[in-house]
Amino acid sequence: MTRFRPCIDLHNGRVKQIVGGTLRNEDEPRTNFVSPNGADWFANRYREDNLTGGHVIQLGPGNQEAAEQALAAWPKGLQLGGGIREDNALAWLENGADKIIVTSWLFDEHARFQPKRMEQLARLVGPEHLVIDLSCRGRFPDWRVAMNRWQTPTDLAVNAETLAFMADFCSEFLIHAADVEGLKAGMDEDLIRMLGAESPLPVTYAGGASRFEDLARTESLSQGRVDLTIGSALDLFGGTIPYADCVAWNRREQI
Repeated sequence: MTRFRPCIDLHNGRVKQIVGGTLRNEDEPRTNFVSPNGADWFANRYREDNLTGGHVIQLGPGNQEAAEQALAAWPKGLQLGGGIREDNALAWLENGADKIIVTSWLFDEHARFQPKRMEQLARLVGPEHLVIDLSCRGRFPDWRVAMNRWQTPTDLAVNAETLAFMADFCSEFLIHAADVEGLKAGMDEDLIRMLGAESPLPVTYAGGASRFEDLARTESLSQGRVDLTIGSALDLFGGTIPYADCVAWNRREQI
């Protein structure tokens, strides 16, 4: 059954929703929303509504304090990603993250996948505490993982072979479709369909959701095997999709 998964995206210490493909070191990204509330406000809201499996993503430097505030508000209730490496992974788990999310550290400076790093991290924290982020760019059938805030394409394809190979080293996958992230102009339905058919582990998709009906659409495309994150289109982030309706959608499991 497809679930709604919440998010807290941090940029320069603030909760923001941005257009994913515009996040570069030298320029300010296109921003859809900047919240007057801190990360802990959102974490408390998700805790009160028992929305498990949400993620806090640090989009660049300057976000550690805000991330720590979110984790303190809901210890072991949120996953944490952004800048995760072998030397800080355990510290984030000790600071309250339920799981850590890793992307860029799995690649070298030439954007080549380093499987030994994945194996080392899995041994260090345990696969049950590791989420591998395969956020990608491209279109069917050629999706490639993008690192460095979704700007650098890597040599790793997002396909059945990759998902099967990585499944022994983590407990979930998180996949942003970076080319449609933040645009509110439609999801990458081919990607959702592939993930539902091929992922051996739970997987969360993000990117392009624009209406409440996208939850049902994701469930149909993936046979209920892919969860959906809604960012810019959610009313908590200035959009039109009622957050309360998404909470109610998840409570179907309890009926």
